[in-house]
Amino acid sequence: MLGSLTSGMWAPTLLSQAASPVEASRHTIDGFEAFRVKVNQRGDWVLLRTRMSSGLTGLGDCSQSGDDSKVLALLDEYQLQLRGRSIFAVEELRQWSRPQIAKHGRPAAVALSAVEQSLWDVQGQALGVPTYQLFGGKLRSSIRQYANINRMTIDRSPAGFARSAELAVAAGFDAVKMAPFDGLSAGPPEARSRQIRLAVECGQAVRRVLGASRDLLIDVHSLLTVREGLDLLKEMEALNLYWLEEVTAPEPLEGLATINRATTMTTAGGEGIYGIEAFYRYAAAGVVDVLMPDVKWCGGLLELRKIAGMAEGMRLRVSPHGPASPVGNIAASHVCAALPNFDINEFAFAEVPWRAELTDPPESFTKGHLSVSERPGFGITLNEKIVRQFRR
Repeated sequence: MLGSLTSGMWAPTLLSQAASPVEASRHTIDGFEAFRVKVNQRGDWVLLRTRMSSGLTGLGDCSQSGDDSKVLALLDEYQLQLRGRSIFAVEELRQWSRPQIAKHGRPAAVALSAVEQSLWDVQGQALGVPTYQLFGGKLRSSIRQYANINRMTIDRSPAGFARSAELAVAAGFDAVKMAPFDGLSAGPPEARSRQIRLAVECGQAVRRVLGASRDLLIDVHSLLTVREGLDLLKEMEALNLYWLEEVTAPEPLEGLATINRATTMTTAGGEGIYGIEAFYRYAAAGVVDVLMPDVKWCGGLLELRKIAGMAEGMRLRVSPHGPASPVGNIAASHVCAALPNFDINEFAFAEVPWRAELTDPPESFTKGHLSVSERPGFGITLNEKIVRQFRR
């Protein structure tokens, strides 16, 4: 039973009450509180607020595990096991997490990533600095985002995707991602060919909306065979893509590597991978040009930083996957601000009209760029009114 995780809310931490560095060593984990917020047919947002012995609280995103109930049950278990741990024991938490993730899979990875995110939030508050300072200081003050229109597009026709792209452009985004191959059936070759042709026409419709000056990204969600992928390349190249993402299944890796060798287009992938070891194997196989660790799935903010450092040495770019809540997006942005090989970040566009209001202050965008807060920690608290209104 979730108990203190779900049975009420405490007042949000005032950032101005952050502890001095001298007091910081006394901050330890005291308990968790989880919030499941209704979003749409693609799933909910699950948010974690970790309370420290000092009264400070930190936020984390534990959405999209595939099993929200399992995540909540694991958090209930983990709060007992992690109580009393220092907010600075992130590497210790990373090592502790590995057998848990091996045992419970993605729900454990997502739950423990949220805990890890919340520790970085509190560290920044305790030390009186934005979290990005803890990752080497910022190289950029705002984070370019692409609008992922896939999750909000109900009409999967060329006209439907085009309308979604028009909304994203009107909102100021100069990069749009779509996944027009979703729903591709395993039927006879003739039916698959028609579905693939429709997906290409959807891409063409969005390219017409974007014009030549804006960027188009296409995610295939690993739905094609290697032969189908190779046959598709010329039509994708004609769309002048910013990148082509995960054309074939991730295993065996040679399939993606074959696609990558056969095209001059930028390729991207790796969203479902956990841990730097698996990312190294993926990158070393030459399967993509851009790695896409998801801060909720890859192991957290420190793991994202480690993966990006490895990628920098391999001359690869990093673009975090993250059709996430504002909490997850802002958390990832604090690491992205410090990455020399950062490319672009993902933004789940127009899923709910109240998205920006979920946090206080709201997400701040200018021409498709998310501003990175100068407040201590992540610089946000939850908007209690919105959480109460849409909480499951």
